[in-house]
Amino acid sequence: MTSSGTDLLELAAELVDIPSVSHGEAAITDWIEARLQKEAPWLTVDRVGENVVARTSLDRGLRVVLAGHTDTVPVNENAGARIEGDTLWGLGASDMKSGLAVFLDLACTVESPAVDVTYVFYACEEVSLEDNGLRTLLHTRPDLLEGDAAILGEPTGGLVEAGCQGTLRVRARFVGDRAHTARPWMGRNAIHRLGAVLSSLASYEERRVVLGGCEFREALQAVDVRGGVAGNVVPDAAELTVNHRYAPDRTGDQALAHVLDVLSAGGFDAPASASAPALVGGDSWELLDDAAPAPPALDHPLLAALVASTGQPPKAKLGWTDVSFFSEAGIPATNFGPGDPNLAHTRDEHVERGAIESVHAAVHRLLVGGLGAA
Repeated sequence: MTSSGTDLLELAAELVDIPSVSHGEAAITDWIEARLQKEAPWLTVDRVGENVVARTSLDRGLRVVLAGHTDTVPVNENAGARIEGDTLWGLGASDMKSGLAVFLDLACTVESPAVDVTYVFYACEEVSLEDNGLRTLLHTRPDLLEGDAAILGEPTGGLVEAGCQGTLRVRARFVGDRAHTARPWMGRNAIHRLGAVLSSLASYEERRVVLGGCEFREALQAVDVRGGVAGNVVPDAAELTVNHRYAPDRTGDQALAHVLDVLSAGGFDAPASASAPALVGGDSWELLDDAAPAPPALDHPLLAALVASTGQPPKAKLGWTDVSFFSEAGIPATNFGPGDPNLAHTRDEHVERGAIESVHAAVHRLLVGGLGAA
């Protein structure tokens, strides 16, 4: 229960009860827009597609953006909210309707914050970058996203998680020569060629780097393997897709070069340059996607005040989040929300009342106290 009398667990449950799988956010967007217009007349409310932005205009000198996505992943036998004691169960409870509840209540109760505030409730975070609601706003109403710093309400277990790691996927194609399986020495088995690379990936020693006092931990994993022609044919082609999570002190090009080095050490034989042609009849690779990392930005006064308000040391965000989007737009940003990130996208997704209330209290202190929030 907040000082204003809001039961945050009940509010989060109301949001969980509104289905909002990606590309189906109309109902929850309508609900949020209506609530803001009814309960927060001091805010300017704009709707762009299935995205809602609400802003104060108090000329405070500093503006913080509080952003949260309204969509969820598909249902996994966990549709609808269920409250048991002080625990809320249901799709989106952790990722991230409890965070939405925090921001929505603050929008409807903090009439005169010490800093100007922009509340962003956006669609399609769980799907392709092209559909992301923040990108829609950037292309159509960039003025709505202006701010000095941003806080993304992703689940972080109530700790500030700084920056985010980048993520890229590479598909490598290994070639061989076909032959009859009764005479395999007449050919070259492309699937067998994957063995050394897969062994390297299984024993991969991740790089760790401390940035802004937070330790980032890289990862490189095989995520897809394909190959085979017929049950009696030595295959002449096999494909391996790998996913690399890389720290924000690397560029995308540097991360890609590292992946290709690891593949080459396992016998992959293709040009390392994207502009170089594949070897005639030889191996080749394709960069499937690359989402940029974001460096920690906790030296910004607003974000430093948030950390001080939590009373807990920050840690690195090992996954990728839309903090990257704000960083690319020149807005220092961090992750901070209730819920266990390890429960996101699982059937047993849930969140505790205390987690929601503690995050609400910390952000409330920031809004009311500004740079003196601690």
